[in-house]
Amino acid sequence: MALALILLLPWPSIVFGQNGQPALPSVYIAGSGNTALDQHVTRLLRSELGESVELVFLSEGQETLVSASPVITIGPAAFTRIRQINRNAQILALLVERKFIQGYVNRSPGLVSAVFYDVPLLRQALTGKAILPQSKRIALLASTESVEIYEDLIDQLAEYNLQARVFVTDSDDQLIPTLIRALNYGDFLLAGPDDVIYNPRNIKHILLTAYRRNRIVIGPSQAYVKAGVLASGYAPFPAMAAKAGELLQTYFDTGSFPEPVYPNEFRVEVNEQVARSLNIPLPSREWISQYLDDLMLSSQEDSE
Repeated sequence: MALALILLLPWPSIVFGQNGQPALPSVYIAGSGNTALDQHVTRLLRSELGESVELVFLSEGQETLVSASPVITIGPAAFTRIRQINRNAQILALLVERKFIQGYVNRSPGLVSAVFYDVPLLRQALTGKAILPQSKRIALLASTESVEIYEDLIDQLAEYNLQARVFVTDSDDQLIPTLIRALNYGDFLLAGPDDVIYNPRNIKHILLTAYRRNRIVIGPSQAYVKAGVLASGYAPFPAMAAKAGELLQTYFDTGSFPEPVYPNEFRVEVNEQVARSLNIPLPSREWISQYLDDLMLSSQEDSE
């Protein structure tokens, strides 16, 4: 659906409408190309922002019209497209993982921000703990280039009476032998946001190897639960839209974006069929989510 674009002046100039009243500030939306997804996210943003801004969806070829108004990008491809067209564009990125966007944020503070799509690794690890209360050790599988994504997690786990070890594999030939060593160490395997290891080509072999050794896999995302992962945290779309609204408000108040953030709410997706196959009593998704919220809040209060 074609939408009319209004003339925009650089921040902080005021644009007046035809009735002489100040026009609403405008925000562009650059879509992912998935029509259903783009429409869903746009509806949530409209609901969150109400009548405070005018949302202008960019049709294909209109990206060059982006000037002084902020742009919400849906997914990494949309972010890359806008960034290549205008390196000074003020972008709020949605549906992007922290590892993808953080470098851009560091290079363009105030111009680039995001609501992270991935779930903090600590929360994913504690999801495994909630399902297997007696667990003490977590196995982590990584490539040489991705080992660093687990460093903060390993430092955080001691507070929860957990420890973890990273097992490194850099080739297809090493993957399964390294995985077997990891499974012999850990009470469960935590899958992080590492596309080199956890991808459609590898995931079937990883899951079969784990479950033959009576080990569960947690993470890396909701999509993998359907593939056979036992459980994973995820951020619901309304929570991401709510946080996007907060970041936009800060932008309109100050003229620059704050640092990227995670949403305030996470949920848990589980695969009940896998749990039955492994004979694992599985708490409800709601119980797990509430347990994690309470556990992390208690830890935060203890540290203050």
